[in-house]
Amino acid sequence: MRAAGTLWALGRTAGDLLFPPVCVHCGAVVEGGGLRHLCARCGALIVRVRPPHCDLCGRPFDGEAAENRRCPQCAETPAAFDAGRTCVLLQGPGRSLVHTLKYHRGVYVLADVAAIARTTPGLPGFLRGARLVPVPLHPRKERERGYNQSRLLAGAFADAAGPGTVVAELLRRVVDTPSQTALDRRTRQENLKNAFALRKGVAINPTDHLILVDDVYTTGSTLNACAAALRHAGCVNLGVVTFGHG
Repeated sequence: MRAAGTLWALGRTAGDLLFPPVCVHCGAVVEGGGLRHLCARCGALIVRVRPPHCDLCGRPFDGEAAENRRCPQCAETPAAFDAGRTCVLLQGPGRSLVHTLKYHRGVYVLADVAAIARTTPGLPGFLRGARLVPVPLHPRKERERGYNQSRLLAGAFADAAGPGTVVAELLRRVVDTPSQTALDRRTRQENLKNAFALRKGVAINPTDHLILVDDVYTTGSTLNACAAALRHAGCVNLGVVTFGHG
C-alpha cells in the first residue's frame, strides 16, 4: 500500500512538471503553498470560519462575542435542525472553489476542500462520528451536471473528519424546483415544500447523529426542507454543514 502511494505521488509530481496546476481564482501557476489548486497568495485569502459564530448556520460574528449564539437571521426563523457549521466565507478564492466544483466540473478541487475543512477550527470535531447526508439533486439535474456536488462534498468532509464519519444518502428530491439563486427566502420556502423525501427502503435510526451537507448556506431554506423530511422520518439528532456561507 505504501509503495502504491509512493508511485501515485511520483506520478503526480511528474504530471505537475509537465502540466503545472493553475490557481482556480487568479490563474497563476501554483507553486508551493498548502493547497493544490489555489496559489499561496489566494490560499492565504481564504477566510476560514472560527468561533464565535452563529451556532445554527455558522455565520461568523463581527467583533468579539462571549460565546456562540444565533445570528439575527436564525433567531427570527424556526429551523428543523439543531446546529450548523460552515468552512469559509463565500468570497474571493472560496467562491472560486465552489463555482469550479459546481459549474465547471472541477471535481479536482475536492482535495483542497478536504484540506480546508481539516484546518477549519472546530469543524472536524463537529463532523466526527456522524452520518453525513448530502442534499440530493433532482435526477434530471444530476444527469445534466453528471454528479451531485453535495455528495462529493460529503465525501471530502468525511475524509477531513476521519474514521467513524460516513456518507449516508438517505434523501431523494421528488420535486424538480426551479433555480433558487435569485429568489427571496419566502419564495424559496414555498418552492421547496414537500420537495424532499426519504429514499425508498431507508429507515431512520433515532440514535444516529445525522448532518446534512450542502455547498452553500444562503437562506437555509433547502437545508430546512431536507431537515423537515428527516425529522418526519424520526431523526432526533440533526445538524447541517456547508462549505461556504454567503
